[in-house]
Amino acid sequence: MKLTTRAIAEAIGTFWLVFGGCGAAVLACGVPTTGIGYVGVSLAFGLTVLTMAYAIGHISGCHLNPAVTLGQVAGGRFPAKEAPAYIVAQVIGGIIAAAVLYCIAQPDLTNAGIGAFATNGWSDALNNGVNAFGGKTTGMCGAFLIETVLTAIFLFVIMGATDGRAPAGFAPIAIGLCLTLIHLISIPVTNTSVNPARSTAMAVFVGGAAIKQLWLFWVAPILGGVIGGVAYKFLAECKCCKCEKK
Repeated sequence: MKLTTRAIAEAIGTFWLVFGGCGAAVLACGVPTTGIGYVGVSLAFGLTVLTMAYAIGHISGCHLNPAVTLGQVAGGRFPAKEAPAYIVAQVIGGIIAAAVLYCIAQPDLTNAGIGAFATNGWSDALNNGVNAFGGKTTGMCGAFLIETVLTAIFLFVIMGATDGRAPAGFAPIAIGLCLTLIHLISIPVTNTSVNPARSTAMAVFVGGAAIKQLWLFWVAPILGGVIGGVAYKFLAECKCCKCEKK
């Protein structure tokens, strides 16, 4: 299938991830008494990936994330020369979704702080040890570490679930549930990125601290993605792990 077609699929898929996941956070998370909360937002992100994996997985592989694309490159599953087209498409799709959300929600972003409009970030000391996301404050190092580790795990699960030796047809479920768990763990820390396209899409509409801290949500997820991809490749190619030919 042509690269252009696959890139368009990635843009559509990333639109859905940002619109569905961040949309749940912006439009439904804080509704009084009936808000979906952290659990609902976590499920929303997982469900966007699960549904889109079945929709476009056979077209583009359903990366929806520059860290996933580069992790797949590092793991030997995706050609490096095609990565730029995927990444550009993912960022564009995410920004379009954020623009639609902005028009719907019409948020007041005057003096917007960390976490406004579902942006990612970290804080050192706010409100007596409670950060902008309702969790304990964490500095840059803590944010970098959790984003790196969780993205590495995410790639490891993706690589394993899509391995030819894995049970057929269940990869989207495993990947979607993994992303849900990742959000349950880290929303209180960084508002959960593990996806540079998702972070960029929301940050461009907020500016300020969201843009200043955006670098971390590119570097840490990509580093984690590469670690996860390489780790799975090493494990899968280890002679002791190879399936014996019958």
